[in-house]
Amino acid sequence: MKFQELQDFIQNKMRMSQIYQPVMLMTLLKQGGACSRREIAKAILLRDDSQIEYYEAITTNMVGRVLQNRNVVDLDKPTKTYVLKDFGTLTESQVAALESLCKQKLNDFLEKRGDSIFDHRRVSTGYISGTIKYEVLKRARFRCELCGISAEKKALEVDHIEPRSRKGPDDISNYQALCYSCNAMKRDTDNTDFRGLDRFYDIREKGCIFCEIKPKRIIAQNELAYVIRDSYPVPIPHSQSCRQPSASSTVHLLTA
Repeated sequence: MKFQELQDFIQNKMRMSQIYQPVMLMTLLKQGGACSRREIAKAILLRDDSQIEYYEAITTNMVGRVLQNRNVVDLDKPTKTYVLKDFGTLTESQVAALESLCKQKLNDFLEKRGDSIFDHRRVSTGYISGTIKYEVLKRARFRCELCGISAEKKALEVDHIEPRSRKGPDDISNYQALCYSCNAMKRDTDNTDFRGLDRFYDIREKGCIFCEIKPKRIIAQNELAYVIRDSYPVPIPHSQSCRQPSASSTVHLLTA
């Protein structure tokens, strides 16, 4: 495409359900018009907050905790910053030597274990046709069947309910739709069937103060939750106390 044609496509003809098209085009433009599929995937990954959130959890609950317990790092909780203890005492050559040791440790581990260390993060070890994937997502109403988030908010994947590692069949009866985060957490050792879980979102109990919330009390909401003000507040929210000293209220977040 010439400049004007490409400009017209981007401005007027590009239809998006995800970030992928503009990210791919930006990557191609930055790389002189050609780059590998892997480079495009890396560019998309850099803009996927769900991936970052996943590894933030890994850092907090696994590696960060281990290194804290071994007295290697400290955590500044207010800023969520990890600090290598006594780093200021290291010389440049010592830092380089330690980095080299870490690289050697990593290479030895990869040589021993190979790509299998990331099997739990792989989308699927078997091919699922676009037609079957569409049917699975349509059956789930294009929502994650565990957390309920829609395909517009986070990319959905087709998960084997009974994992293939446990001889689960490649059949639509063994598929469910999960967002990337839920699919990664489920891993390949769990066979929980989450299909139909969304019906619980519609359950309302008579007399329940949360089930019978009046619409006028809802001050914000999305597809998974709503926010209301406390009927009997104690503190005054800072943002309101500055503007409306008489408004005494708090905010509750309640799952729908």
